[in-house]
Amino acid sequence: MKTTEFTMPEITISYKDNVKASERIKILSSETSYSYLKPFYAECMEHHEESYVMFLNRANKALGVSLISKGGMAETVMDVKIILQTALKVHASGIILSHNHPSGNLRPSEPDKQITSKIKEACKVLDLHLLDHIILTEESYYSFTDEGLI
Repeated sequence: MKTTEFTMPEITISYKDNVKASERIKILSSETSYSYLKPFYAECMEHHEESYVMFLNRANKALGVSLISKGGMAETVMDVKIILQTALKVHASGIILSHNHPSGNLRPSEPDKQITSKIKEACKVLDLHLLDHIILTEESYYSFTDEGLI
């Protein structure tokens, strides 16, 4: 009998936890989120949209930040599967979505509101908490939580 050999690609997703638990940043407010997320947008803030997600443990201490997407002048994509995949990999309890508006306009668009709602519902299935969605500009931020949208 003839046997056929199959090869299968190996799938790896890495998370390098190189920060001691006692040294992790505790996120206490939207202002704290903004101050720690803003440096990630240094090279794109007024040029094009990007999206980062901050992952937190049960004590609201940051496990890390991950780039989710790079977009154009007026939009970027937040892929629910990529966000939740990363959250599960790092054993996050909560997530904070973020993206910048190069225009300087802080108001969330309808698509911003829709994706936030979609991600919030998806988080519930996995017992994750969507804690906030921060829209950043060079000078300020908009917090979905502070505005009662989460």
